[in-house]
Amino acid sequence: MTDQIRLNRPFFSLRDILSTTAVSLAYLLISYFLIGFKSQQIILVALFNLFYYASVISRKFILGFSIFIVYWIIFDYMKAFPNYVFNKVHIEELYNLEKHIFGISSQGTVLTPNEYWRLHGSTAMDVIGGIFYLMWIPVPIAFAVYLFFVNREQFLKFLFTFVLVNLIGFVIYYLYPAAPPWYVQYHRFVFEAHTMGNTAGLVKFDRFFNAPIFKSIYSNGSNVFAAMPSLHSSYPVIVLYYGLKNKLGLVNVFFGVVMLGIWFTAVYTSHHYVLDVLSGIICAIVGIGLFNWLLKHTALNGLVEKMYAVVR
Repeated sequence: MTDQIRLNRPFFSLRDILSTTAVSLAYLLISYFLIGFKSQQIILVALFNLFYYASVISRKFILGFSIFIVYWIIFDYMKAFPNYVFNKVHIEELYNLEKHIFGISSQGTVLTPNEYWRLHGSTAMDVIGGIFYLMWIPVPIAFAVYLFFVNREQFLKFLFTFVLVNLIGFVIYYLYPAAPPWYVQYHRFVFEAHTMGNTAGLVKFDRFFNAPIFKSIYSNGSNVFAAMPSLHSSYPVIVLYYGLKNKLGLVNVFFGVVMLGIWFTAVYTSHHYVLDVLSGIICAIVGIGLFNWLLKHTALNGLVEKMYAVVR
């Protein structure tokens, strides 16, 4: 009887239309006043509404995936509140610490790993590294889609963990603003507040394929001075953790290779110090542990169960 009632119920109601329209307009208005209009905002709203109204399964997916959308919006809004306004940006001391711990002797001088690889790189490494670095978001998203169709409870837990790790990273960004290695290469140790994003070593990948692939990505960066922790290095750790939990076999070997490739490329292309990568790994481990603890000891478990009831 209950199933029959559900079949006879309209797929969407006036309340659905009003609520999704209100949320969409509110997002666009807030975005306009905080960071200005961008075409990506329209694309996000269009995709959300498309998935919401396309089918029952796509609605469940986008409602669950809204956890990730919240992360993206918070990240985008960070442009309105630069972390260098709240705390001193660490440039020289971080560079010197990296050189002290991980310095490489070369021709009578000590280089950071970034400086060493800038001198000893190759075209093959440029291309392979670029391919790995392009996977930092597509792989987690593809994995989330897989979990949605195979295990929706794990799908939600993966997304909650992903967002929690990012929020931890964002807090550190504001407590410890840090310049990336390429900043020292171009600006030395002088703080320049409105420095634009830079493709750094990834420009070689763009040049090889004669396409502004990474240039278009880094031109939309939220904050240059958010190098520590390297969340690029955190994401594959989360993916591998949930891959192992779901016993994906050889797929986990792929996840492991991607993880190592992203870690190396972060340093190779001068986007992160080894210290940034290590802090990103620690951030992921702490986030995973904290999520599991919160799930057992707080009301978070109830929230996950409510979300599961929506998407199952």
